[in-house]
Amino acid sequence: MSPSLLRREGRRAFGRDPAGYARFRLPYPRRVFDLLERRCGLGPGAAVFEIGPGPGVASRSLLRAGADPLCVIEPDPRLARYLDRSLGAGRTRTHIVRSTFEDVALPEGVFDLGVAATSFHWVNEYRALPQIARALRPGGWWAMWWNRHGDPDRPTEFQRATMAIWGSRPGRYGRWVRDNRRQMRREIARRLGHLRDNGRFDRIAFEPIRWHVDLTAPEVRGLYGTFGEVGQMPPRQRVRFLDSIERVARAEFGGVVRFSILTPIYTARRVRTDDPPP
Repeated sequence: MSPSLLRREGRRAFGRDPAGYARFRLPYPRRVFDLLERRCGLGPGAAVFEIGPGPGVASRSLLRAGADPLCVIEPDPRLARYLDRSLGAGRTRTHIVRSTFEDVALPEGVFDLGVAATSFHWVNEYRALPQIARALRPGGWWAMWWNRHGDPDRPTEFQRATMAIWGSRPGRYGRWVRDNRRQMRREIARRLGHLRDNGRFDRIAFEPIRWHVDLTAPEVRGLYGTFGEVGQMPPRQRVRFLDSIERVARAEFGGVVRFSILTPIYTARRVRTDDPPP
């Protein structure tokens, strides 16, 4: 499947159950928003745009921090409608644009901060970075981060126990862990390289935020149901898969599973026109 087709299918995978997605998707660690506030200027009156807000997991934290206005670009009309109904008082400060980011026309040079929370892999990065830079004012900031539900450097027994459900042999667990570590290193180098090569950003930084969460068996099932690859399964296959995941959580882990979470965050400043040459 081509990358563009994968992106198109992925964008449709999360609107099937917006309320369930909002309920079970993990929040982001406080450290993310500390960085946005201390380094990137997030605060009362900051003009912010967000790519792919989904059900608003990050949007609500941006609004609580004072984002005003918050422009969210959401391609799935079902998720956009959910946001429209569920943002509460923050809705008056939020402009919802129902579009892919590649097709949106944001005003140039007016935003203090642009963000993507577990969504930037669904856009064409080569096209998106120049668009992001144009939308930011000189000295504005860009930040992107993900929750990786499984830290490659802190593998867990639950990952080993569920490999067969994913279609992999448990005996290949060690190789799977090594492959994930290599993939993570390549991803970090690639994303930092794209930001540097773009030529419109400076003060580029990366930080891996490590944390953990304990989930009950129904919460594990709900979380796995929010994963893009699971959402794209045919309905019967998806139910069988989630039944199996919940069964392992109950039978082999006493109904509570500890997840190691890695939240890598990248930040970069839009080059200021008045900066002295290096």
